[in-house]
Formats: sequence, structure tokens, C-alpha cells
Amino acid sequence: MRLFLALLLIALHTTALAAADTRPENILDAGRTFMDRYASQLEAEGLEAQYTLGNLDPRLSLAPCDNDRIAVEFSSDPMQTTQPSLLVSCDGERPWRMYLSVSLDIFGDALVAARPLNRGDRISQAMLTTERVQVNAIRQGTITRPENLIGLELKRPVRAGTPFTPHLVTTPDAVARGDHVIITARSRAFAVRTRGKALANARIGEQVLVENLSSSRTVLARVVAPGQVE
Repeated sequence: MRLFLALLLIALHTTALAAADTRPENILDAGRTFMDRYASQLEAEGLEAQYTLGNLDPRLSLAPCDNDRIAVEFSSDPMQTTQPSLLVSCDGERPWRMYLSVSLDIFGDALVAARPLNRGDRISQAMLTTERVQVNAIRQGTITRPENLIGLELKRPVRAGTPFTPHLVTTPDAVARGDHVIITARSRAFAVRTRGKALANARIGEQVLVENLSSSRTVLARVVAPGQVE
């Protein structure tokens, strides 16, 4: 009889634990596991992550959910903000979802201006240096590879130490107003080339009016390379 009662108590206790509500510590544990895994992924890419999870009301009580069924994901891009939120959810018999705040700092090497630069400057290797910056505090995103910058043109002046972002640079004009260009007219069977003069500035891929110097006619052509239109 005593053995039966002992087994019954154990069974009841086990059932109670299995049906225990999800508490704040369960949410925080899931969030911490997720963030530690994310930090390890960033470390493999040469980045460093430091984070602090937000606080939860100790009275919070959600429907039961096995720890391995608690799902965690970012609700916003962590590379674009220092205050992303974690979406924590459970798809059990009584599904629920909630948000957990997190403060996140991501540090990494990025290309910055080695000296003050002017609007219209063409980026060269000598203008670049590398510094450790807080990557996710720069919402436009950083540039880390010189080949993605060299040859581009600055849209505005920058001070020394300014991180380069895609919004700071643009593809330079491939032809300028007054430039002499080669005009190519193509068909399936042949191609004819003649000399012309650009009547406006244009980048590769853009259309521009060009004066045919042989016929004095004006044609609309597409820039395919510096000094060349079709």
C-alpha cells in the first residue's frame, strides 16, 4: 500500500511538472541560448557580439511548452539596429507568442576614409583604411571589401575615419557632356561603328543623347562602357 501511494505521488508530481506553466526564466533561457548561438555564428565571420536581454515581469505565466519547442527568432534585422527584439513563441496545444527586448552591439572591421575626402572624388586604395567599428550602429551598412569601393565616386564630402556605406558612393559617369564616344549600331547580321559626341552625362546602363559626327543626326543610345554607346 505504501509503495502504491509512493508511486502515485511520483506520478502526480511528474504530471504536474510536465504541465507546469512557462515562466520568465524559461523565456530568458531560450533567449540566451539563441543569442549565444548567434554570437558564435558572428564570431566565425570575424565579428564580435555583446548582448543584454531585457527584463520580464516575474508574474508572467504562459501556457506549458517543452523547452525544445520554444522557438526564438529576430523580429528585426540585428545588423541594422542595436535594439532588436526577439520573437519567442510556442506551437503547442495552447500556442503563444511574445517579444523579448535585447540590447545588441556588433563590432567588426570596416573600411573608413583614411583622410578627408571631397564630393566627386574617385575612391582609390590610398583613400582607404580599416578600423574596428560598431557595425549595427551604422544603419546603411558598412563596406568591408576594397573591390566594392575602388573606382566609385563620393556623393558628398566625408571626414577622416568616416565608415563607407553604400549610400555614400555612386557609380561615376561613363561619359560626360561633350565627350567623343564610339557609337555602335547592331543588328543580327552586322555592326556599324562611328564617332559621336555625348550631349549629356550618363552612367553605364543609362540612355543618353549622342550626336553622330558623320551625319550630324542626334540619336538616343545606351552607355555600355566608358566612351562607348550602342
